Amino acid sequence: MNVCLNAPVLLLFVALAGFASDPAVLVSTQAKEDVPLELDPNSPFWAAARPVFMDKDSFGKTVPGYRTEVRTRWTKKNLYFLFTCPYEQLYLKPNPNPAQETNELWNWDVAEVFIGSDFGDIKRYKEFEVSPQGEWVDLDINLHNPHHEDGWA
Repeated sequence: MNVCLNAPVLLLFVALAGFASDPAVLVSTQAKEDVPLELDPNSPFWAAARPVFMDKDSFGKTVPGYRTEVRTRWTKKNLYFLFTCPYEQLYLKPNPNPAQETNELWNWDVAEVFIGSDFGDIKRYKEFEVSPQGEWVDLDINLHNPHHEDGWA
């Protein structure tokens, strides 16, 4: 049985607008105003966003059956992401608590976004994760620090 995960992530960061010709580039489409979150990729809000598909492993080889769709929109105040991920089986954290941040959420199935703002120092970035169960973690990563894993606090 295939399970489909739709996980919107609301992020407080403004992305670049425009259109990229490279299909591997994710371009965030500007929205005139913020909207209530919705999971339907065919809704007017998400239909205006150009999807990008991730279906390759770290070596560039296509992984059949695991084509993840990502869409993104932005406003002056927020950055939105919609992940549509096909799964046959999920690896989930037992006893989830979506009411508070979950440290080490990366040990389970999650959708992740990494956002850097300084091309001169790519070891500083923000990382946002959300699980199919609504758990989340918001990380401020600085790989220059000896205990960069403390960025979740």
